[in-house]
Amino acid sequence: MEQNIEIMKNASVSEREEIIIDFARWLETTSQDALVYGEGRFALMSANLAQAIRANADDLARDTPETAARLLQQACAMISQFKATYPHRVLSRSIH
Repeated sequence: MEQNIEIMKNASVSEREEIIIDFARWLETTSQDALVYGEGRFALMSANLAQAIRANADDLARDTPETAARLLQQACAMISQFKATYPHRVLSRSIH
């Protein structure tokens, strides 16, 4: 993930937008995993950040790549923190 942030500096606008959307997808996946583990607040925070990133991906890629890089670093830190807390991968997202 960190490599994608470095790649963004030399990427075109469309490539930057794809990287930003990828981070939104990773946050959404982390949000779903957090729900399985019972971390509702973290799941909500991750989902909201993913939604905000996805909604503003075009502007972030086009107008403010420095801000986008900072935002993606924060998203990466959130994902890393969750993976450090719950290192085992979720195999099934079924909630009963």
